[in-house]
Order: sequence, then structure tokens, then C-alpha cells
Amino acid sequence: MSAVMIAKKITRKWEKLPGKNTFCCDGRVMMARQKGVFYLTLFLIVGTCSLFFAFECPYLAVHLSPAIPVFAIILFLFVIAMLLRTSFSDPGVLPRALPEEAAFIEMEIEAANGNVPAGQRPPPRIRNVQINNQIVKLKYCYTCKIFRPPRASHCSICDNCVDRFDHHCPWVGNCVGKRNYRYFYMFTLSLSLLTIYIFAFDIVHVVLRSVDSGFVNTLKETPGTVLEVVVCFFTLWSVVGLTGFHTYLISLNQTTNEDIKGSWSGKNRVQNPYSHKNILKNCCEVLCGPPYPSVLDRRGMIPEDSPALAPTDTPAASTAVNKSVNLVTQTTKTTAPLIPNEHTPDDAKPSIAALPEKSHSPKEEKPPSPGTPPKSPDPTPPKSPDPTPSKSPDTPSKSPDTPSKSPTDVKFPDGSKEMSQKL
Repeated sequence: MSAVMIAKKITRKWEKLPGKNTFCCDGRVMMARQKGVFYLTLFLIVGTCSLFFAFECPYLAVHLSPAIPVFAIILFLFVIAMLLRTSFSDPGVLPRALPEEAAFIEMEIEAANGNVPAGQRPPPRIRNVQINNQIVKLKYCYTCKIFRPPRASHCSICDNCVDRFDHHCPWVGNCVGKRNYRYFYMFTLSLSLLTIYIFAFDIVHVVLRSVDSGFVNTLKETPGTVLEVVVCFFTLWSVVGLTGFHTYLISLNQTTNEDIKGSWSGKNRVQNPYSHKNILKNCCEVLCGPPYPSVLDRRGMIPEDSPALAPTDTPAASTAVNKSVNLVTQTTKTTAPLIPNEHTPDDAKPSIAALPEKSHSPKEEKPPSPGTPPKSPDPTPPKSPDPTPSKSPDTPSKSPDTPSKSPTDVKFPDGSKEMSQKL
């Protein structure tokens, strides 16, 4: 017979998270869906450094110093580590409201705004909070169904609200927010140093070789060096400029999103409530503060009970199952009670012929002994006698449907008379 088994399927929370992020390594790696530019960034860094280690480092280690390739390897590994840390980490995604929470927030908003007349636009959904004696507005996100915390914003590419949202960087394939901004800045800073380092020693390598064999012959002998110089020249300006811009933002404790929107330098000239009015304090808060934990709990477990029927292996087992089902169906049919009551319909009452006959034992009654006095009569009045003169022992009892007879006189052995009760 088949049995019903409850199979518990373990589901990780990252499998149910909304948005447009992709996860790898069982939720440990979190990135955006558009990862093509990230692969290009990784290819340019690894490819340029590989050419430098293959063509310039052997010559420079012999003619200048063996510390040149060692320092280049350390800087290269640090750049790759910061790039992967920025790309694979949670930038600070905020969880969306549950249906119950969203309904409660909607109810609060409707109660605060009141009934809006038809044809009129409802008021904006904002809340005001005070931070360092400065009023900051919290905006409502219609996608995540939450009031966003201060400095948070909704990324249209990842389709998630990110705490302390800076910008979405396609070069790292992820958003840059509260949890990975310091790694992004260290990546741009170290990449700028690595680009300058490779570009400078490429020039030194060409100059040293040109002394012996001439400039044109050197370019023909080292095509890898020429390619490195071209790549570093065009990369240098963008990377160094990006690093300088974020250094300026860190000194003011400001984000790229706030700088573009002019949140603290607009017409109202509102001061930045997050700035400490000190460059060193702002840099320490952004770069040296404690790491922020993720609020997503991506690798948390969601137990789900999924019932599954065990299949029958043999035809005999299926036949037994069918027989048992038929037996249960037959036994569950309702039958009329043997003793009818006032709620039983007339057609469901059993007839006299349908009742089973009682079998009497063939034992004969022994006559009382001469010395034994006669037993006293039963104080319970007997039933009215049957109108027939004699009643055989095999005659079944009448049905309760038989109307009761009128009371008659019953004569007891002591000569007293008493009226019989109605049946």
C-alpha cells in the first residue's frame, strides 16, 4: 500500500529574493545581471599585467632591481582582491516589505492623507526625520513598499533599494553602496597606482633598450611594451580622475548620487547633516568605520513541507489498495438504526420480519419444592397481556410502532387488582 510521506525541502532565502541580481556559490556571491563590462575590466587588468610580467619584468629585474616585479605582483594581487570584493559582495540591499507590512503601511498612509477627492493627485508619500538638527525627507518606494532610510535610493538596474546608494558601476558589475564603498575606493586607488607603475616602467624599459639598439628597433623588438603603453595611457586618465573625484566626495562625506542631485548644494543651500566639518573625521568614518552586516541573510533556510505519494511497485499492491478503498467505501455508508427514535423516518424503521428471532434455550423450568414458599410478585407492574389467548415463545416482540392498548385490570396471585400502565 502506498504511503504518504512528508519530504522537507530546504530552500535558501537568496532563491526567493526579488530584484535583478544573480547569485553564485549558494548565495555567497551577489552581482548584477549585466556582467559583460566586469569581464572586460578583469581581462584588461589581467592581460596588461601578464604582458608586463612577461616582457618588462625579466629585463628590469636584471638591469635595475629585483624588487620591481615583486612590488608589481603585490599591487596586482591587491587590485584583484579589491575588485572581487566589490563585485561579489552585497552593496547594502534593503529587504522589501512583506504583504502584511505593506498593507499596514498603506493603511497608515491613507489614514494620514484622508480621503482624496476624485480627480486630484494624492499628496507625495514622504516622512520627515531630524538628523543633526536638520530635516531630512524619507521617500516612499512604490516597488519595495517601504520608506527608504536616509541616503538610500532605488537602483533601476538591480531593481533594489540600496542603503547609502552611491552609484551603479558597470565596470565592477554591481551597485556601490554602504557595504562595499570602501572596497570600491581602494580598488580605484590601487588600480591608479598599478596603472602609473606599469606605464612608468614601460617608458623606462623602452629608454634602456633604445640606448643599445635604437628607439625604432626597440619598438620592433618589444611589441608587448607598445601595447601596454597604449592601454595604460588611455586608462590612466579615467581611473586617476575617478579616484580623485571619490577622494573629494569622501572628504565631504557625500555620495555620488547626492552630488549629482545637488542635495546639499542646491537652491536652498541646505548643509550636509552627515559631514563632521573635518576632512580627517569624514575619511575615517567612510574608510575606517566598522563593517556593516548584511540585512538580507541570503544563506538563511526556508523549510517547506511538500507531500509526495510513494508509488506502488507491484500490481498486487495496487489491487490490495483498490480492495481496501472499496471496503472503506462500503463500511462508511449510513444504515438505519436498529432501535428507531422519534427522529427516524418511517421508511427507515426496521420491520418486524426484518428483526432477528431470539433463540430460546431448551432448558425446562424446575417445579418449586414443596417446602419452598412461593416467591413474592415483582413490584414492577407487568405489561398488558396480548389479546390472543396464548403466546408462543417463538413469537417476536411487536414493533414500537404498534399503538398502545387501553388499560385493563390485572389480577395478582394475592387477589389484589391494579390498573396496568400504558405501553
